[in-house]
Amino acid sequence: MDIRKLQRAIVDGLEDVKAQDIVVFNTEHMTPLFERVIVASGTSNRQTKALASSVRDAVKSKGFDVLRTEGEVNGEWIIVDCGAAVAHIMQPEIRRYYHLEEIWGEKPVALKRAAARGLVKAEEAAPAAKKPAAKKAAPSRAAAPAAKNAPAKKAAVKKAAVKKAPARKAPARKAAPAKSVPAKRPAAKKPAAKKAPKRA
Repeated sequence: MDIRKLQRAIVDGLEDVKAQDIVVFNTEHMTPLFERVIVASGTSNRQTKALASSVRDAVKSKGFDVLRTEGEVNGEWIIVDCGAAVAHIMQPEIRRYYHLEEIWGEKPVALKRAAARGLVKAEEAAPAAKKPAAKKAAPSRAAAPAAKNAPAKKAAVKKAAVKKAPARKAPARKAAPAKSVPAKRPAAKKPAAKKAPKRA
């Protein structure tokens, strides 16, 4: 069995569901049980379960066996045992707590990502149907003079509207009723003082 093909299949399955921080470690010198440990993160229970399913499908499609899967009930840490390679799919908090990189990370394996290998996603591979560019309708010669005269016509219409519209007259205000002023009585004339007769 080609271990490189198996690890590539596992990594492809992880990348298909956008796993985060994928790392691969060579463990041949540490244990006879498996040759590769692959660690990746999923942001939620739903994503970790989807990642585990994608890894199983990718491994089986390349002709390899999946021995067992553990931890799918809660989805915080799922282990996909593929015999010579074991994938640990963990949520970030669990990964920080157990820190498997300290245990198995003595010999990291350099991997090329899908983009670096020149692989393109199916969406990008299918050439997008080009929409025919809309042709701009050439203005007809008859329409051209009409467009030039348009401002003059608008001005004429406005003037006509101004002439036709009767001027609104302000409602006449009712004159306030005149207050009755009492007529002034003529001042009573004082009788002229009688002169006293001169004494002899």
